[in-house]
Amino acid sequence: MNPEARREPPPRNPSDLRRSNSEDRGRSPEIDDDVTGKELDRESARQLGTLNDSNRTWVAKHLVMAGRLMDLDPQLALEHALAASRRGGRLALVREAVGLVAYEAGDYAEALRELRTYRRISGDQTHLAVMADCLRGLGKPDKAMELAQEPEAQQLTGSARAELAMVVAGVHQDRGDYAAAVRALEVPELDINRAYSFSPRLFGLYADCLEQVGRSEEAQKWHRRVGVAEQALGMGAFEQPEILDFGEEDEASALPQAKDVVADSPAHSARGGHPADRRGN
Repeated sequence: MNPEARREPPPRNPSDLRRSNSEDRGRSPEIDDDVTGKELDRESARQLGTLNDSNRTWVAKHLVMAGRLMDLDPQLALEHALAASRRGGRLALVREAVGLVAYEAGDYAEALRELRTYRRISGDQTHLAVMADCLRGLGKPDKAMELAQEPEAQQLTGSARAELAMVVAGVHQDRGDYAAAVRALEVPELDINRAYSFSPRLFGLYADCLEQVGRSEEAQKWHRRVGVAEQALGMGAFEQPEILDFGEEDEASALPQAKDVVADSPAHSARGGHPADRRGN
């Protein structure tokens, strides 16, 4: 066990309303022995440079663990992100990580609170789709639509615009307005001849919405393009499986740990979840 994981949490500041500063917070989760904190990319390391040496190492290690566990165990990943927030909560990088991991863990209130703070600190609009989907998940579709209509949202391009379009379409579907859902998805990124990382989900959702308005022939065309896009991107059925070789070890010792299954990645670059997937369409 890493001795760092056994330390008591730092004193609580009552004026700090973050969940990581709550009175009932638990001790920080354990850090894998191989994690040094140096696995973060250069930009992340630069942002952590404002912290003192002790806090910088602490925050970096927990961010690495959050990124490592995000897909395997979102709840544990969130505990690591919250641990990072205890000592690095004034940094945009850390608030972004907490927000995205909370979203993966299905804690929409926490995710929304942290991503709002990240947006205020950084001025970055990248996660408006996630924020809107959090509002949708919290049963506030009108607020989600208001966010999607803000001037900053109207200026989005690329994947950020496509992700927001999928959330807006989901809200329209929830309301039974399938024609509006179709229109919401007809963004420039809906290009049948080009494949981006989000294209299979965008094409599939568009096909579903076309079916819902009775445009079955068009829907079939877009459904077929989902497979074409996945093949071009090496995703879905075309994704190469990761093979683990445990050799002659016994069953107990052969069980993989997080570090054996997921490559090191900084938490802030592991963009949390896909809105169209997380909420029912």
